[in-house]
Amino acid sequence: MQIPRDALLLRIFVGEDDRYDHQPLYEAIVMKARELHLAGATVLRGPMGFGHSSRLHTTKILRLSEDLPFVIEIVDSEDKINAFLPVLDGMMTSGLVTLEKVQVVQYGSTTKTQGG
Repeated sequence: MQIPRDALLLRIFVGEDDRYDHQPLYEAIVMKARELHLAGATVLRGPMGFGHSSRLHTTKILRLSEDLPFVIEIVDSEDKINAFLPVLDGMMTSGLVTLEKVQVVQYGSTTKTQGG
């Protein structure tokens, strides 16, 4: 699988407690991206954040560690990301979705030879 040098980064912000079909939303999104053969997905857990409601979500001891922020990042061609957006729309009831143009410098492993 190849990703063109000029690609899109799809960034999806959800809460730890968000669900889709009785499973964590972040997990459902990654599994759907894999099923649709997107190039890859990474889930990042945030120790602190707030969103539309301005309610603070944090891991600090004196506060409840609930509904922490999760970020899912997916990089692929513009066509594949745009085809995934309606699928994502059907899965999400809240959260934030952003798109950025990125340049892919490396994807996967490469075999390097000595001297060039």
